[in-house]
Amino acid sequence: MIVGKGNCLNIDIKVIPKSSRDLIEVCDDFIRVKITAPPVDGKANKAIIKLFSERLCVSKKSVSIIRGELSHQKTISIEGITRDEFLKRIS
Repeated sequence: MIVGKGNCLNIDIKVIPKSSRDLIEVCDDFIRVKITAPPVDGKANKAIIKLFSERLCVSKKSVSIIRGELSHQKTISIEGITRDEFLKRIS
């Protein structure tokens, strides 16, 4: 689910670590994020932040994990982008 207020989005994602490639997929009711990093010592979380930052052309400081740091289900916050911009850049 994507919830936005102005230029800030909160996005629920499902993370699949140790994947063959880094990828963001928009599904019907959630966002699936595949990353090559393992879920050890915060490596997967850092990879998620880097992937969203690069894909959306925002700074790493604009992307943060606000819930689920130790879970496959996470909520991330992205500042400086609207819902429409997010969907356009991800597609």
